[in-house]
Amino acid sequence: MSPASSSALKHPPVTAPSEPAGAPSDFPELGVAIDRARRRGRGAQSNASGRYEAEARVAFDDGWQSLEELPPFKTIVGVDTSRKVITRNDSPDIGFDRSINPYRGCEHGCVYCFARPTHAYLGLSPGLDFESKLFVKPEAPVLLEKELAASGYEPRMIAIGTNTDPYQPIEREHKIMRGILEVLERTGHPVGIVTKSALVTRDIDILARMARRNLAKVAISVTSLDPKLARTMEPRASTPPKRLEALKQLSDAGIPTTVMVAPVIPALNDTEIERILDAAAHAGVKEASYVLLRLPLEVRDLFREWLMANYPDRYRHVFTLIRDMRGGRDYDSKWGERMKGTGPMAWTIGRRFEIACDRLGLNKRRAKLTTDHFARPKQGGEQLSLF
Repeated sequence: MSPASSSALKHPPVTAPSEPAGAPSDFPELGVAIDRARRRGRGAQSNASGRYEAEARVAFDDGWQSLEELPPFKTIVGVDTSRKVITRNDSPDIGFDRSINPYRGCEHGCVYCFARPTHAYLGLSPGLDFESKLFVKPEAPVLLEKELAASGYEPRMIAIGTNTDPYQPIEREHKIMRGILEVLERTGHPVGIVTKSALVTRDIDILARMARRNLAKVAISVTSLDPKLARTMEPRASTPPKRLEALKQLSDAGIPTTVMVAPVIPALNDTEIERILDAAAHAGVKEASYVLLRLPLEVRDLFREWLMANYPDRYRHVFTLIRDMRGGRDYDSKWGERMKGTGPMAWTIGRRFEIACDRLGLNKRRAKLTTDHFARPKQGGEQLSLF
């Protein structure tokens, strides 16, 4: 155990793409990567301490081969006892001001997930901890109904799935998302869902009824149609064919659907933009969007590790293009640019997306949700009206 002041263990320096890609020994973080057998089925390669921790913990073989006795990472679910479930934001470049996250952490294990750094707030690693140490909000439906009943509450669309996936595998057991939808349907409150899980089709019954009143829409992220790339990059998410089938089932049920080509990673999946849009359009999708790869905080190093472990021949090219689209940096969080990037390569990706959408008739009309049906739930002890 060493003081966190030796930051190389937690935040290793980035080797500039203009330099030789180098052997694994040139990457300090690969020296503390978790053994493959222990992290089988996971996305991150390592489990470095969070940025707020006073100490950095590193697995160290003291000569007794004790590392071989360490158990594999298993999914552990804790309870989040938050007293509120609606999170507010005032970001000027996203289309909602409130959201709900039924879970903290995400078992899908997508290596590029921009939400990984939030696990540092819990004293946990944005690496393997993020996808194996999860927290569920069992009281979310009750808390939601209470917040919607507040006298000063003004309804606007609630976004769900903007941080971690509400339909990740543990939702099969806990059914928090279904409970939330039941509250939203009962109160006539609009909701927009983002997921990459086919489990969303379980709730087609509720979503279809809400959609008939313009209260629901669903976006599914399809990152790649290549099963090998998808499994390596998103190890526990639904396969690409299952996501496309989910889009078809939702569309057939009359639920407005959007395909998200997200994230677009240059020199890795950017060549698939047109194919993904074409497949989604044939599934009945009417809307589409895309987001450029984002590498905030610890995500940068986690993505670097993954890229070196799985596609070392592309490392230099990928990061050269990323920096070309981020003003020479690995990431630029500037409002209005963080989702799409800047520069010739970013413009080309955007133009290709627009041309493909025009050809396929996507985004000609956008589904609009309404708050006209909202009926504030009665608070406990509140007297009912006689009329």
